[in-house]
Amino acid sequence: MKSWCKTLLAAGLSLSLLAACSSSDVVENPVSELKEFNAKVFPEIIWSAQVGDGVGQYYSRLQPTVRYNKIFAADRHGLVEAFDEQTGELVWQQDFSEAFKDGVLAKNKGARLAAGLTAARDKVFVGSESGVLAALNADDGKLVWHAMTDGELLSLPTVAEDVVVVNTGSGALEAFDVDSGKHLWSYESMMPSLTLRGSGSAAYEAGGFFVGTAEGKVAVIVKNNGQPAWEQAIYTPQGGNEFSRMADVDMTPLIIGDNLYAVSYNGNLVSMELRSGRILWSRKYSSFHDLAVAGVSLFLVDDHSRIYSVDRRNGMELWSNSELSNRRLTAPVVYKDYVVVGDFDGYLHFLNRSNGEIVGRIRVDSDGLYSSPVVADGKLYVQSRSGKIVAVTLP
Repeated sequence: MKSWCKTLLAAGLSLSLLAACSSSDVVENPVSELKEFNAKVFPEIIWSAQVGDGVGQYYSRLQPTVRYNKIFAADRHGLVEAFDEQTGELVWQQDFSEAFKDGVLAKNKGARLAAGLTAARDKVFVGSESGVLAALNADDGKLVWHAMTDGELLSLPTVAEDVVVVNTGSGALEAFDVDSGKHLWSYESMMPSLTLRGSGSAAYEAGGFFVGTAEGKVAVIVKNNGQPAWEQAIYTPQGGNEFSRMADVDMTPLIIGDNLYAVSYNGNLVSMELRSGRILWSRKYSSFHDLAVAGVSLFLVDDHSRIYSVDRRNGMELWSNSELSNRRLTAPVVYKDYVVVGDFDGYLHFLNRSNGEIVGRIRVDSDGLYSSPVVADGKLYVQSRSGKIVAVTLP
């Protein structure tokens, strides 16, 4: 199976030209320059900390998580750390590479962490590109258990009651006992010959894990036995070449009440019935990012870093903003009255969520941002490529 890196796609490679031309003919879309604007909000950094060497320029979905009055974060090379949520002071650290250097990672050059972190059941779950899933004690960082999976781990583990599941790069959703790490079941989906590198996390609701697949489908897997309840294609791949037929659902399905929302790369944004998978409406958008929601509005960043607000009741577009096109934006998050995104140059942008106007901006780290900000307890927590962790607030 061949995979295609999202970071290249997000930088603006033209797939139609790429399919038709030689590698020397690749055309890049221009990156939007930042323009002056009328600032109405003024975000501030209230503390910052450092997590190892960060992720560099590698593809990664590592992002901090907040729970138990701590911020948990990690770098690519295996350093996992916990910080006090209020002060940013270091509480504990665990070196993933050191813990496994004589075992499952003996033949690897470092842990290559890319999946996580998820904090639940008094544990912190993190996974590596080498397929290792580990559970650490949330209080002191000590290893509770570890397990091997059948593929790369590139997205957040999902915890549901007594089960933790991971969506692997080989197309398998694997389930483990949350306390012991015992393997419970696997659900495998078909993998096309060409896919985006990465995988979305599963969402959990009403006894089922809802997960996107590289075939352009959403499937629901029963927690108790790993059997599929239903599968529904949200986009049927079209075109005469592998690039144009890529249709990965590479985000976490968003569940609101009785409805589920999902978007595919090169495909559609859809609303579905949660129980049956029946599509209620479908609109043409292309994205590999998670969605955000506030009230009746869905917020979407597409594969060229254009930002949209869509009415979740009917799919009607409410506004769009292309001022940050091709700046490799993160997934959007809703923070107070704003939609917030990060970019490759290290800026956080604050948009009025009612009309899409840019109203605030702060630079976090010139090495760039790659994962969506985390909203918790009235603050934004952001991790940069160099490993800088910052807490941001609006005064």
